[in-house]
Amino acid sequence: MMMTIAEMLRAQRSGTLTSRALVQQFLAAAEENKHLNAVSEINPEAFTEAGALDASKDKSAALHGIPVLIKDNIDVAGMVTGAGSLALTKNIAPTDAPIVRLLRTAGAVILGKANMTEFANYMAGDMPNGYSSRGGQVLNLFDSAADPSGSSTGSAVAVGAGMCAAAVGTETCGSIISPAQHAGVIGIKPTAGLINGKGILPISFTLDTAGPIARCADDARILLGVLAGRQYDVPEPGLRGLRVGICRMFTDEMEDPEWLEPNENLVSVMQSCGAQCVELPEHGIRAGEFLGPIMKHEFKYGVNRYLRSMNNPVIPQSLAEIIAYNQRYADAALRYGQGTLIEAENTPDTLAEQDYLTALEARDLAIRDFDDLFAEHEIDLFFMTAANSGLAAATGFPSMTLPIGRTSGGLSIGSYFVARRQREDVLLRAAAAIESALVTKSI
Repeated sequence: MMMTIAEMLRAQRSGTLTSRALVQQFLAAAEENKHLNAVSEINPEAFTEAGALDASKDKSAALHGIPVLIKDNIDVAGMVTGAGSLALTKNIAPTDAPIVRLLRTAGAVILGKANMTEFANYMAGDMPNGYSSRGGQVLNLFDSAADPSGSSTGSAVAVGAGMCAAAVGTETCGSIISPAQHAGVIGIKPTAGLINGKGILPISFTLDTAGPIARCADDARILLGVLAGRQYDVPEPGLRGLRVGICRMFTDEMEDPEWLEPNENLVSVMQSCGAQCVELPEHGIRAGEFLGPIMKHEFKYGVNRYLRSMNNPVIPQSLAEIIAYNQRYADAALRYGQGTLIEAENTPDTLAEQDYLTALEARDLAIRDFDDLFAEHEIDLFFMTAANSGLAAATGFPSMTLPIGRTSGGLSIGSYFVARRQREDVLLRAAAAIESALVTKSI
């Protein structure tokens, strides 16, 4: 069994493990699992960075010597920020994104960049999850013919396959939670605005957030704390005093009884941990009416602004130039087309159109309604027996998935939790308690 981050830190401090050895271990795993296409680029300075940390007398930092992968839409100085696109293969980041600076300050080694669904799954409606013209098709960890989900596909698969200690993903609507569910790992989408989003090629500044993908609850706690620039204490054991609202609404594709049964069983697990579980009536909060317009209008604005900020004359300077590049090199760049990019380019970029403003108003109403749902039923945690409604992503509430089993075909089964805004500590407490209970139960 692979060591946790806490175990890696203790071993380094005792002198029985080095950061360079960890880098070597994870690079060997990446090479062994190269067929999964989870890693798009290795940091050529990883060994040098690890060696400097090994030579340091102070090994107290939260991630001292810990190798971490970064999604390909996040700036790492000297490396490509490609967002999975051939059009951006010369987009060498001049500086680190603020969250990467936080990782370095905490002692992390940037191992490399994780492959992702091109433009965070905002390029073409028929593009498979995990595909990018820059890095190829990321495969499902358990079945190469199965959906790996997206868009933080490489981040999730790399963590699940042991190619890094943990990884950073991003989510607009499901792009941390869903690939983590399919890779059998933990994913946390934080409250919108909690984590600095500068230096990340965006879809929507309203909806986007970075977040941790990890193998265990404590690893996720440590990484989230670094990304958020704060410390999350080790949670108290159990769930006594927590009220969990149980929602049994389903999305069509997740009515699979192989997903439903272990999620239903999780209710009794939470009760055994001391939680008070209450049934929630079906709510009418929907995200579909406003998600599309917000993304469509903000994508063009955000991408153009990001590209201008790079001050790099050899890369496309706008979304229009990305589209033109893709058309010039269509054989390599447009295997699945770029209909979504073209639709976004055809929208005005003033952010003053009525359908956009109406969508923002609808989102504000959904946030209010979701707040009211928590308050009316006095719940601390919202648990949905389906995989992911997208509601937390659309409204900016923090959400989380934990692996809870496998299908008869060996595919991963995940869970879906939502907490009140800024209450990531509740998610972390639930993760630790449920993880412990499931391990004990399996023994």
